[in-house]
Order: sequence, then C-alpha cells, then structure tokens
Amino acid sequence: MDQRELIERASRGDHDAFAALVGASIGHLTAVARLIVRDHELARDAVQDAYIRAWRDLPGLREPDRFDAWLHRLTVNACLDSLRRRRRRPIEIDIHPLVLATTADQLSQVANRDQLDRGFARLPPDQRAVLVLHYYVGMSVPSVADTLGVPLGTVQSRLGRGLAALRAALDADDTLGVPARRGQIA
Repeated sequence: MDQRELIERASRGDHDAFAALVGASIGHLTAVARLIVRDHELARDAVQDAYIRAWRDLPGLREPDRFDAWLHRLTVNACLDSLRRRRRRPIEIDIHPLVLATTADQLSQVANRDQLDRGFARLPPDQRAVLVLHYYVGMSVPSVADTLGVPLGTVQSRLGRGLAALRAALDADDTLGVPARRGQIA
C-alpha cells in the first residue's frame, strides 16, 4: 500500500493506516525534536503533540505528497511551542553517534560533540530548528523555508547567524584551551 492510500485511509479515521504512516518516522522525528528542544522528555512530548495535531488535521491536508514535510513542520512547531512554555528551564542533550567510530577516534569525537553541544546550547530555538532541518535532516534551504512556513531569506539569515554563533562558541572554547577540530562547521 502506498503512502497516498494510507493518508486517504487515515484521513477517514483508520487508526492502523495512521500508525503505519507515522510509525517509521517516530525515531527520526524524536531525534530532530531532541536537537531542537535539547531535552529527551520534552522532545518526546513535542513529537506526541505533533502526532496528535497530524491526526486531528490530516483530513485538511491539501497536498498528500508533502506529508513528510508537513509532519516535520508540525514537529518543529510543537518544539517551538514547548520551548515558549518552558523558557527558563535548563536543557541538556545526549547526542548518540549515527556511525560508530574507531576506538582511536572516539575520544576526539566526544570532545568535539561536547564542544558542539555547548555552542548549540547558546543558539536560540529558531536558529537551532533551521540548523537541525538543514544539516541533520538534510533538507535544502528552500525546503526548510517551506517546512517552517517562513521566507527563504529568513531561513538563510537564521542559518548564517546560527553558524556564526556556533563558530564564535568554538573560537571561545579555543581561547579557553578546549581542543577543537577545525573545518567541521560549514
């Protein structure tokens, strides 16, 4: 059964079709949400909110072929809503590598991940969302703009400012003696 048929069935109230649609994406969307909200439980709540919104709003989806982008947009919006509700809460994240490294590289990867994590924590949520969608999810800049429902220039600006802030954080760590590996931030 193809995705379009699942969407049509789910929009008519078929729970099994909806479960098949979103089941494969839960791990990916949770990882995206964790990178944006920087808290595992808050990320799970945001993904759950996105799925609830998707179930509720699925009958109104105008472009079924864009279901995945729509689901990403719902997830990012749920993350941003969640962060607005919990502005002053301290946030932490565990980043798990997608590809296992050799033993010799593991120590340097931990140091680099820690340094990136500190820099990433300094970014505002809207810049984190753009960086996550572009670099982690692999969306093009126009797709990020479409997914977030903001102008292309806004995404480019957030991407540029986010990368500049990340570079500044890495440079600040360099002056404090924290080792960094150059050339890893675009």
